[in-house]
Amino acid sequence: MKPLSIILGVVMLCMGLLPIQAQPFSRADSLQGNTLSPLRTCYDINYYHLDVKVDIDHKYISGSNLFKFTATRSFDRLQFDLFANLNLEKIIYNGQPLPYKREYNAVFVTFPKAITKGSRDEFTVYYSGKPQIAKLAPWDGGFVFAKDSLGKDWVAVACEDDGASLWWPNKDQRADEVDSMLISVSVPKGLKDVSNGRLRNTIELNNGYTQYNWFVANPINNYDVTLNIANYAHIADVYNGEKGKLTLDYWVLPQNFEKARKQLEANVKPMLKAFEYWFGPYPFYADGYKLVETPYLGMEHQSAIAYGNNYRNGYRGIDLSGTGWGLKWDFIVVHESGHEWFGNSITDKDKADMWIHEGFTHYSESLFIETWYGKRAGQEYINGVRKKIKNDAPIIAAYNVNQLGSGDMYYKGANLLNMIRAIINDDDKWLRILRGLNKTFYHQTVTTTDIVNYINKQAAINLTQVFDQYLRYKNLPELQFKFKNGKTLCRWVADVKGFNMPVRIKIKGGEYQFINPDTDFKPVAIPGLTKKNLEVDTFNYYIKTNL
Repeated sequence: MKPLSIILGVVMLCMGLLPIQAQPFSRADSLQGNTLSPLRTCYDINYYHLDVKVDIDHKYISGSNLFKFTATRSFDRLQFDLFANLNLEKIIYNGQPLPYKREYNAVFVTFPKAITKGSRDEFTVYYSGKPQIAKLAPWDGGFVFAKDSLGKDWVAVACEDDGASLWWPNKDQRADEVDSMLISVSVPKGLKDVSNGRLRNTIELNNGYTQYNWFVANPINNYDVTLNIANYAHIADVYNGEKGKLTLDYWVLPQNFEKARKQLEANVKPMLKAFEYWFGPYPFYADGYKLVETPYLGMEHQSAIAYGNNYRNGYRGIDLSGTGWGLKWDFIVVHESGHEWFGNSITDKDKADMWIHEGFTHYSESLFIETWYGKRAGQEYINGVRKKIKNDAPIIAAYNVNQLGSGDMYYKGANLLNMIRAIINDDDKWLRILRGLNKTFYHQTVTTTDIVNYINKQAAINLTQVFDQYLRYKNLPELQFKFKNGKTLCRWVADVKGFNMPVRIKIKGGEYQFINPDTDFKPVAIPGLTKKNLEVDTFNYYIKTNL
């Protein structure tokens, strides 16, 4: 999935503190991934107007993007991003073209004089070309040019991993979300475009195209910006949520209208009720909630969620957990909507921390199940997906080089959060933590450290070592026991120095009790405990033992 051209072996430091495995990355990755470059931090994006025409027959796009920004320091040079296969026609500033240089997918612009700190300014980029075509969206990035079952054009785009600059010029980093934007998409007459936010108007152009103008009132990360083109039919509804009436709009292929209506009515409102309970109000009331039928499986495009699960329960009709619970609801509706809270409202600053998106969102599936079928059911679901965990690499990758960590960020990340809940051992507090995360970091970009420090403070427990072991190393901690002279001793064996994690054990038939092992063998203060009657809570704790 990663666009590597020049492979280099390096050893990086995670957060400047903890070692991770050597990771390959290219100069292009460094240019796109570096959130600390002075040429990117010198300006804060305030507003975009993306205006793009899609020539479906030729798989060609053309248009412009207006950048409005505030200077965070005085500068005369900045970087934005546009994939090298697209033509950069001109950059206009105060009516005059600006000089620029391109290196891989980065564009370096020089201004005629310094732009002073605190000033607001703007420039417009004009571009065109044939965008990257996805081979297997959404797992790789690019456009999808397809036909629906009636032979009509059906076009969509997905770009989470590769970056939004594969199809439009922007400051392609997650740390700086644009505050608002206008998305204008021109499509051949007879087709509709559905993008993020709310539709302001449509304009019939003189060239056989119709322009759809969508306004996004909330901050949005670049990879969430989308277009969806088809002969769509519209289903409208309203949800009475925590912040009032939330508009629900479903854009579906007309031949699927009736089954779409039934499936989405059965899944969307129960999902919203569950997630507003656990996480707080839906984060984008101003932009509404939309689901858009797409020719690929799904994507969490903010306020315009891509849906391609064929209006059936499960993940393509499969229960990922093998427990049966995953077939009682539509995976794409629940999972991709969960990203509205974790991924879209709370966004990682660096894709190395993408477990914040995927770990919390996969965990949200169990909370959805818990809401409607009980806590045990939700935990069984999380326990069931462990078989998919590979423990092949750290979940957190190298920072500032456009790298993703292990795919274990989904299932292992979710099991980590379920385990954190077990350690805190107070469901009311856990609910306050989840809602508090969404209130504290509402519409913000964050790091792992931000999330962990918040949970530590609210739980009044230092869980940093636990998060470090599961996120920054591939190995599971092992709880080891020794039975000697009638005594039971235990310790942790882990990568994190001095690892300490409370864990629950019991005598068979009794109640679980917390013990607090560290990395030295110490006696377990539970009278009558033996090797034969000892039970460890491996249902809630994803760990190894030597029993």
